[in-house]
Amino acid sequence: MTKVSDIQSILTRWDSGDGKPYKGSLIDWKSYETDPESMGCMCAQGQVLHAVGGWDFAKLRNTAQFEADIETAKLLNISRAHAILLRNINDKADGAPSIVLTDPGRVLGDQWSKLLDMWWMFHNYTPDEWRKVDAAWAAGDARAAAAWAAARDAAWAAGDARAAARADAWDAAWAAAAWAAARDAARAAAGEIQGSAVMAERGQKPFFLPMFGITSLDDIPARPDDYGLGVVPKGE
Repeated sequence: MTKVSDIQSILTRWDSGDGKPYKGSLIDWKSYETDPESMGCMCAQGQVLHAVGGWDFAKLRNTAQFEADIETAKLLNISRAHAILLRNINDKADGAPSIVLTDPGRVLGDQWSKLLDMWWMFHNYTPDEWRKVDAAWAAGDARAAAAWAAARDAAWAAGDARAAARADAWDAAWAAAAWAAARDAARAAAGEIQGSAVMAERGQKPFFLPMFGITSLDDIPARPDDYGLGVVPKGE
């Protein structure tokens, strides 16, 4: 069973010069062979999988990224999209992966809590639910381009998160979706959440969120109280 103390010690290590996560893959094998005792040869996900999940170095080297995303999410009790966001931010040149867990608003903007709620909903979607989103996308495809532009412009106008981080958040939502067309809907829905206040001011209604049964942000089911094992803030 994952202990919060294990996660806290990793976060402390990430914020220090010693053990700062590697970027680009789960493990840098050459660095590991040079200094097997250094945690710095592993990325943020790699350190969680090794220190908390008990994965050995060979397993880190040979595991597909898709599987690492799933297991990282399980160990941290977060959504797969959130685990992907952790990876995305870690791999940026100036990325600080700890804030993805401890201060997600700095990455996702003021609607971060609703985004995490929606991602948890995605995390628990069944194949049938993804099929319905896929069908809804196909039915509304002719209007999707204009709706996408509105969501993107509103999210940018909200101005409460860095542009690069917004892109990472959308990419995380896209990658977490299980069906091809549904991925684009998931990405755009993230934009509608981030730009929800601006869209309301402009009299624009969400186009993509209703594909997930969401007509207002209040319709998004709340993530569980133990989400993030007490490391991720509960939000509002």
